[in-house]
Amino acid sequence: MIEESLHKIQQRMADAMASVGRTDTALLVAVTKNHPVTAVEEVARLGCTHVGENRVQEAKEKQMLYTGPKLIWHLIGHLQVNKVRQAVPMFDLIHSVDSKKLLDEIEKVAAKHDKVQDILLQVNVAREASKSGMSVEDFPDIRDYAKTLPHVRVKGLMCMAPFFENPEDARPIFRVAHALYEDMKGYFPDGNIQYLSMGMTHDFEIALQEGANIVRVGTAIFGERVYN
Repeated sequence: MIEESLHKIQQRMADAMASVGRTDTALLVAVTKNHPVTAVEEVARLGCTHVGENRVQEAKEKQMLYTGPKLIWHLIGHLQVNKVRQAVPMFDLIHSVDSKKLLDEIEKVAAKHDKVQDILLQVNVAREASKSGMSVEDFPDIRDYAKTLPHVRVKGLMCMAPFFENPEDARPIFRVAHALYEDMKGYFPDGNIQYLSMGMTHDFEIALQEGANIVRVGTAIFGERVYN
């Protein structure tokens, strides 16, 4: 089940990129929220070693139980300031950084661990009240502030589109996020800006056509989430 689904997603990714003439690569992050550690182990054995978790506590429990190949762990859900102390040692890339307050806490905790924490800045392009992420207006100020922190390394940008019945409706939002991402590169001339994380199960093909190079897919790989 997982193997077949994973191959289908990988093919759909390749087709979406080919449809706009892209010859680069995009990273598939398998979102394992509410799926057991056995599912994580299976997808890793199939070669998909980037996994995304929404909640720090759930990721912590899985990391303690996990016995498969080495993984790259992505935190893709909203990060509360009081969870940073746990999150920094656990995650390779935090996608959801959206405030100076959060940046300050990541800097403080990463310094204690003698770590430079890789992050993405999350921008709420669609201005959805129910979604986290900084406003487009606040982005330049927070972007420039992040550059000053020695234990934080900005690697790019993350965007979530609203759930549209027609995924095409997400295209203008992804287009704005891609423009912000390209603009970021001029402010970080060290080449660290590498990742544009956008697109999930229902809209990842549109995101790839608009320049995403990380997509976050769970349901289409693992099936519907299991809620206890």
